[in-house]
Amino acid sequence: MHSDRAIPERLIWATRGRSWGFRFLLKAGLSDPLLVYERSFADLVDEPATCHRAAGKVALRFPDPLGRRDASGRVIPHEFVVFGDLADEIQSVEDGLQQVWPLVAEAYDRVWDTERPPSAADLRLTVENHPSPDAPESASGDGRE
Repeated sequence: MHSDRAIPERLIWATRGRSWGFRFLLKAGLSDPLLVYERSFADLVDEPATCHRAAGKVALRFPDPLGRRDASGRVIPHEFVVFGDLADEIQSVEDGLQQVWPLVAEAYDRVWDTERPPSAADLRLTVENHPSPDAPESASGDGRE
């Protein structure tokens, strides 16, 4: 069960796009997420796909699920630090692909090939866009109202 907290407050997300370099797209409400990010990934620097739990957080890394690459041909990695009840659900990279990636996939699809890095507003990630599994379904049965 997910909390009602907005997605951006539950995730640090670092990645790059086709033309823009590696950066934080989500900061979990932190003004500077770098220290938390570095501590979370400290022992995982060379692993292309990993899931590591420590201190109530999960460090999660996997290559872009659609195989997208940057302009130089490098595989695009997605790195997350997951907090709260969502972190409790992540035990493996596969769990991350099933639980975390769907929260950001649509937003990333919109921004990955833009010339400039996206702002948080460009991502348009809120709890309203991603209802919890317990949310009532709409008349169309798709979970939206």
